[in-house]
Amino acid sequence: MSDPLLVEAEPYAYAFDPAHTALLIIDMQRDFVEPGGFGETLGNDVSLLQRVVPPLRDVLDATRLAGMTVIHTREGHLPDLSDCPPAKLNRGTPSLRIGDQGPKGRILIRGEYGHDIVDELAPAEGELIIDKPGKGAFYATDLHRELRDRDVHRLVVTGVTTEVCVHTTVREANDRGYECLVLSDCVGSYFAEFQRHGLAMIAAQGGIFGWVASSGHYLKALETGSRR
Repeated sequence: MSDPLLVEAEPYAYAFDPAHTALLIIDMQRDFVEPGGFGETLGNDVSLLQRVVPPLRDVLDATRLAGMTVIHTREGHLPDLSDCPPAKLNRGTPSLRIGDQGPKGRILIRGEYGHDIVDELAPAEGELIIDKPGKGAFYATDLHRELRDRDVHRLVVTGVTTEVCVHTTVREANDRGYECLVLSDCVGSYFAEFQRHGLAMIAAQGGIFGWVASSGHYLKALETGSRR
């Protein structure tokens, strides 16, 4: 077995074998990222999430080139909302609720235009798509089984939002024994302070939930591996 690739990261270098590592892209959906989607109807500045797209596109291209597993997630619900509990459906005072008709179709409903992933990060043929009803990618999904079937033990985590679906998924993954690297410029939040503190919490106390690194450091490690 060849030596693992090393990514300069916090709190210390992250080692991974591309054959047993997956890139996880969380909820880069039109409803969250684009103008007119659910995120904007909540009063958020979606441009803060759009900043994630260019570096994440570079990461996606390089990861595909390296032959690694790529997994996409989408948060959303069945058309009859039977998998959306009242505690989620009725929270807050949004101008549009989950299931309501919005500019991109029914909000966060599977099969609607807004539920799908933005064009720049569209899944390639054969890449796994996990449809999840909750914030975490492991809850009520087959993600754990799919990762085990592919002999994946480490996750490079990207997507939105940092403090909600990304954080929940990293915590779930940590409890299941996965070693997670979160790419700081490939995750995004509508709130600058949540972005900052969310990343700090992951790497705190010696990496209590995982590691944090820039996409540049990850790409550098992949480039090093390609030259071996």
